[in-house]
Amino acid sequence: MTINNRDFDVIVIGLGAIGSAAAYWLARRNGTRVLALEQFELGHARGASQDHSRIIRLSYHTPRHVRLAKRAYEAWEQVERESGEQLLVRTGGLDLFPPDAAIASEDYTGSMDQCGVPFERLNTAELTDRYPQWHLDDGTRGLFQPDGGLVAAAAANEAHRGLAQEHGAMLREHVLVVAIEPRGGEADVLTEDGSFRCRKVVLATDAWVNELLEPLGTRIPMTVTQEQVTYFANPHPEAFAPERFPIWIWMDDPCFYGFPAFGERGPKVGQDVGGDVVTARSRTFDPNPTTRARVLAFMSRHLPGAIGPELVTKTCLYAMPPDREFVLDAVPGHPEVLVALGAAQGFKFASLFGRIMADLAVDGMTDEDLSAFAFDRPVLSIADPPRTFLF
Repeated sequence: MTINNRDFDVIVIGLGAIGSAAAYWLARRNGTRVLALEQFELGHARGASQDHSRIIRLSYHTPRHVRLAKRAYEAWEQVERESGEQLLVRTGGLDLFPPDAAIASEDYTGSMDQCGVPFERLNTAELTDRYPQWHLDDGTRGLFQPDGGLVAAAAANEAHRGLAQEHGAMLREHVLVVAIEPRGGEADVLTEDGSFRCRKVVLATDAWVNELLEPLGTRIPMTVTQEQVTYFANPHPEAFAPERFPIWIWMDDPCFYGFPAFGERGPKVGQDVGGDVVTARSRTFDPNPTTRARVLAFMSRHLPGAIGPELVTKTCLYAMPPDREFVLDAVPGHPEVLVALGAAQGFKFASLFGRIMADLAVDGMTDEDLSAFAFDRPVLSIADPPRTFLF
């Protein structure tokens, strides 16, 4: 569709989770003219933010992340109120630490204690008594946080976009942005449908982000992997209903995670950072048999009742800076261009990050402490930075 107006206050590039949220929160600002562009169709599965569900949790490894997660819940609840849809499903969240786990439980308990987040410590017997679906080695410990659960991912993205349009944002799909040209306080966004002028650009293109950053003379060092999750049918689906089976994370290396039955007829399980290194253009949609074998071996040992006929396996992309931390900042030397990168852990924060981008674009500041998510933090400037994807 041709866009007749060529001048906007803010242009959002990318309409996945964070970009859709940014379009919504920007459009809520009275008088803000918002254009949001997506190179593919709306709701496409080529990125990182579709499917039925994504984990949301208050259990995190630093107080900074716990505080952000609290604010993320508030942002999602605002979207629920305005849309009239339930987007958060609180199942409780279970972090499982096997003996000699590679991830320190103290990081999580200390962070939640510091932020006043309630949780339970469970020993092996308590875990298996409460959740007999699990077969656990002696010495396995658990942390249960009752507010953990899932976000209805595809529905949440659609809610953000629908509300953005209700507030006056213009959303367009199948529009490829080929370049951003800053012009001293403004920017031109060049597309296959012509050029558009704006005061600020919000770049929320995840694994594609460097394609538009490199012409500006910079880039984010990232590892992009193709990941997958599998839904399994089983003869006792009631055992994996959301009210009986929480979202969970296996806090070891390799790290696995999973969901109760939601959106499909059985639970969903995946390995965190278990896939092959790819690019946004070279990825395929073919399930990786090696990753599948690791998941099935884990389930056979610890979660055998969840195994059943494979309903569907879905792939997605992880786009991770070397510290697997967010980038929420203006591009150095180009204050007109703002970047929002979720670093393969961002969906739970998507609505909050959209609001933060709106703050930065309209007000030039935000109440959130973004110092750890700066574009110019040291690890992003090292030629061959150490990579830490496990936490």
